[in-house]
Amino acid sequence: MAGGEGTRLRPMTANQPKPLLPVVNRPIMEHVLRLLKRHGFNETVVTVQFLAAHIRTYFGDGDELGMHLSYATETTPLGTAGSVKNAQDALRHDSFLVISGDALTDIDLTSLVAYHRKQGALVTVALKSVPDPLEFGIVITSEDGRIARFLEKPTWGQVFSDTVNTGIYVMEPEALDHVPVGESVDWSSDVFPRLVAAGAPVYGHVVDGYWEDVGTIASFLRVQGDVLEAKVDVEIGGFEVSPGVWAGRDADVHPEAVLSGPLVIGDYTKIESGAELREFTVVGNNVVVKQGAFLHRAVVQDNALIGPQANLRGCVIGKSTDVLRAARVEEGAVIGDECVIEEEAFVSHDVKVYPFKTIEAGAVVNTSVIWESRGQRSLFGPRGVSGLINVEITPELVVRLASAYATTLRKGSTVTTARDGSRAARALKRAVISALTASAIDVRDLEVAPMSVTRFDVRSSDAAGGVMVRTTPGDAERVDIIFVDAEGSDLSPAMQRKLDRVVSRQEFRRAFPAEIGELRFPARTADIYTRDLLDRVDTSGLPEADLKLVIDTAGGAASLVLPTLLGRLGVDALTVNGRLDETFPARPASVRRQALDRLGALVASSRAAFGVQFDHAGERITIVDERGDLIDDERALLVFLDLVAAENRGAEVALPVTTTRIADQVTRFHGLTVRRTSLSAADLTRVAGEPNMAFAADARGGFVVPEFAPAIDGLAAFVKLAALVARTRLTLSAIDARIPAVSVLRRSVSTPWAVKGTVMRRVVESVDPDAGCTIDTTDGVRVVMPDGAWVLVLPDPAEAVTHLWAEGEDPTDARKLLDHWSAVVEADGKGASII
Repeated sequence: MAGGEGTRLRPMTANQPKPLLPVVNRPIMEHVLRLLKRHGFNETVVTVQFLAAHIRTYFGDGDELGMHLSYATETTPLGTAGSVKNAQDALRHDSFLVISGDALTDIDLTSLVAYHRKQGALVTVALKSVPDPLEFGIVITSEDGRIARFLEKPTWGQVFSDTVNTGIYVMEPEALDHVPVGESVDWSSDVFPRLVAAGAPVYGHVVDGYWEDVGTIASFLRVQGDVLEAKVDVEIGGFEVSPGVWAGRDADVHPEAVLSGPLVIGDYTKIESGAELREFTVVGNNVVVKQGAFLHRAVVQDNALIGPQANLRGCVIGKSTDVLRAARVEEGAVIGDECVIEEEAFVSHDVKVYPFKTIEAGAVVNTSVIWESRGQRSLFGPRGVSGLINVEITPELVVRLASAYATTLRKGSTVTTARDGSRAARALKRAVISALTASAIDVRDLEVAPMSVTRFDVRSSDAAGGVMVRTTPGDAERVDIIFVDAEGSDLSPAMQRKLDRVVSRQEFRRAFPAEIGELRFPARTADIYTRDLLDRVDTSGLPEADLKLVIDTAGGAASLVLPTLLGRLGVDALTVNGRLDETFPARPASVRRQALDRLGALVASSRAAFGVQFDHAGERITIVDERGDLIDDERALLVFLDLVAAENRGAEVALPVTTTRIADQVTRFHGLTVRRTSLSAADLTRVAGEPNMAFAADARGGFVVPEFAPAIDGLAAFVKLAALVARTRLTLSAIDARIPAVSVLRRSVSTPWAVKGTVMRRVVESVDPDAGCTIDTTDGVRVVMPDGAWVLVLPDPAEAVTHLWAEGEDPTDARKLLDHWSAVVEADGKGASII
């Protein structure tokens, strides 16, 4: 399999295919072919697509390797299964092996084939335990080796094993009968799940030995060191002239050069006096390293020149590139082919310089050339793209993010923008608008608007998406940038990954002068939102109930919509902080708590039915009952749920997996059923948009009113709650009093990234099915005990932490569950509990 583009490895793969990337001066694919020959595979078909001629030219018919190579060429990418189907004519007569040409391995292929034949399998998948399974397909097997489940590219919430698909398969020719001709089809996401569901003999075999998918810059550098440390059994060309130092044919190494192995020097390379090559350095063929140069963990490809006093650390230098006197290239940087890094230039860590570029003498380069960006590890978190204002989230970064978002859309598309009332959001939204219009995108700017109104405007207009900038709730030092799709929903994980790739590849679209986008300010958006909300939500009984309500808009965006909304609702409302206050997000938690206390006092003294406080973006609400007592978010969910359930018998509600089991009791009493979702707001709202859904909530003040929109919406939740209270004629405190107490506790355990996958596998293995325990993998691993008690183990997607939730009959039982499962996590993760 040699058809991939290797986009995450750019600029190394900008003008050569990924299988030709050198590992200790030999292409990865050559190492794979040598492994095949060692195990008796002499007849090999190579599937090619991207820069196919390069691969054919390099390997020819395979005669130099003592093999016979033929090629199956794809005119368009056909996926992992479609590309093999394309080679079916050569694979009709016997079992065959499928292996990637860009993953380094030394596994025992002979043993894998023997296992396949012993099991009488249609397909056997080579499996491997890895510390970080996020980038691979997770595979679950039964005791007899049959595969029970595939999960491609999981999130940390879906990690329930560290056993992954290596992409190495043994197959019978009949397997190709299940692959359509000429279509883009993948084995693990399309074909194998169908075969497993049909009961076909698809087996998994856990293999020993080394396996590394060379898919990132970090893994490319890592495999060089692994070969030099003999962690993988591959052949290193040249001669071992001293322990750990290999030199190629006619290499010229001056006696006064300093060599500290393990390292490799290629054929015809010259190392001058005073040059210092330290551990895990790989120097290609026909390279010149001048006097006084220093290289450590650097990979220098063929025909390069490393000038005097140049300093290279943990970087990659492309073919035919010149790094001149005293230039410095830092960790993780990649210089493409045929570049010139002039004297005393400084290329900072993780910078990518694409082929055929020149970095001028003395220049300090902190962002990639020409695309003016630097790769990020992961853009999206649970609140969109978040970070410290002017530290992690700067105007420069925001421009790149918005440019990447624009690049994923068609030229001439429209995007809605909005912000909360904070000064930071105002400054950063201007950067968003500039980047969008400069990328041929028209902008509908709502200026300050609640998050719910922004989603509504996107959904009800011709917008292809939207961008909301807001201060992070409860943290005035941070900001969230939330991207939404054409339906007003948070971007799907697939779209987030696409945006992530555009940023990491630094390939942003720019508009021609005549294509610069327009900036418009739509009128009456809040009025249209209000009218649509009241048309869709049942407010019957509200005018007759003569309710009195107290509302605290917290100086946020909800203050711009509430006057119109309250005027049409016909309720008696006392509004506090009913103005836009750009300083409110910066107020400490104690001040916000005082505001809640004041809200409670106003509710009690005015004999109001209840009070609500909106967050700064108008997305979430905090509820105070008629006595002025705060109803915490989890209890508020149950109270709201009880009100909804009484009017929606036979419907469904969507709740996250961390929600108390009391919610099931409430819904069961009224004849409803609960659908559990992951903790992701996008997943919750997706499920809330399905038919027969009456309610959804996240137990953090976020409520979804499905009849209006599948989105967390504080204003819609307020209207719905007011109407339900008016019709039920029960007080919130009375409803709260009849709902049982909740005993859900939470704990976090520090867990190194390298063992997260192992920890989750051990958690699954620790469950005793004979004791009546069941497992739910909706998000993380949720273990349900026979008595209904449960514990959820969930790796954090952004930090080296594993979170645990537990619910028992009382807090003591919940704490016992937490203690037991924390010990399971800590045993493997070597973590410490963080209460």
